[in-house]
Amino acid sequence: MTSALRHDFSAQPATSTNPAVNISQDNLVDLSHSNTMALASVAEVVVTLTDEAQLDAFMANYEKEAAPTKPLFVLSGGSNVLLPAQLNAIVLRPQMRGISVTAQTDSYVDIEVMAGENWHDLVMHTVAQGWYGLENLALIPGLTGAAPVQNIGAYGVQLEDCLEYVRAYHLPTQTWHQLTAADCEFGYRDSLFKRAPNTWLITRVGFRLHTDPSKILASYGDVQIVAQRYAEQRGRSQPNPADVMQAIIDIRQQKLPDPKQLPNCGSFFQNPIIPQAQFIALKAIHPTIVGYPMPDAMVKVAAGWLIEQAGLKGHGLAPILTHQQQALVLTNHSPYQAAQADVAKAQQHIADIVYEKFAVELAREPVWVNADGSIGFDEHVV
Repeated sequence: MTSALRHDFSAQPATSTNPAVNISQDNLVDLSHSNTMALASVAEVVVTLTDEAQLDAFMANYEKEAAPTKPLFVLSGGSNVLLPAQLNAIVLRPQMRGISVTAQTDSYVDIEVMAGENWHDLVMHTVAQGWYGLENLALIPGLTGAAPVQNIGAYGVQLEDCLEYVRAYHLPTQTWHQLTAADCEFGYRDSLFKRAPNTWLITRVGFRLHTDPSKILASYGDVQIVAQRYAEQRGRSQPNPADVMQAIIDIRQQKLPDPKQLPNCGSFFQNPIIPQAQFIALKAIHPTIVGYPMPDAMVKVAAGWLIEQAGLKGHGLAPILTHQQQALVLTNHSPYQAAQADVAKAQQHIADIVYEKFAVELAREPVWVNADGSIGFDEHVV
């Protein structure tokens, strides 16, 4: 820590039950390497938490030192956020680690996973153990603690399908809660946590996974074909969860850029959900449009197809361009230099062209963070 500090956020002295909190309080802490879009961003204070007890201690000091003047911002793996050039908030980074089995029968296994565990590593670990249900969510970047916020989903599976509970700290009241899946109010890429940003800090997530290797979901896109090929190569007539996982990894690697090689925050636009009547009208004009039936006479349309058909694949507004293999992904071609404003311009440009061609509005998926740490639900929503 530097000597010129406006506040002392240090917790009580470290003990065996209350480990010291890692607090970076230099004048400006670089966050450009803490978001997978590699946007230029700095913050005044960053607090790294590796134990739940640290959070209680830190929050007690926070109330005394800075609560009226310094808002809190929770930053996980940075895979789904668009950070501002300067973040004038105290950044909390939950990095708790650990995976434990809490119950087990012949048909299922209950596990508890700490927030700082890498999501893809968790998926690979569970499949290797013979615990199934997460395999379709392989290769999604980020940490486990952030997964419930977005209710991550892919290839017909959403996180809520296997989630049993979330243990989270309610920052405004400084109280711990264990929330069931119902309590989390999950929706498509949505949750209670997403709608109340910087209110909850998730520290652990409970899952119930099954142990039946014949129970798979491989009906999306090319997954079934690739998974079947893996099964036959391994001397089996039918694919199992490991085959499905490997198929999804292969497909995602072919279509999606590695953020370490080409910065991005995954799928940038949500697949829009439109009335069935509108989809039928669009299909009459564009027979190859891709859509999936949804409840209540609605259809989920592939945003990537819309963007590609609008002639925007590999294009945008430099340095922010759509990926040449997957139009749904925005990539940063000036890492650690391009800023949030560059993303906003490219987003608006793409959405305007798509709307002009299809009369379908695109909604941004990653979280827009304002300079004060608040979440910009309306900023640059198109």
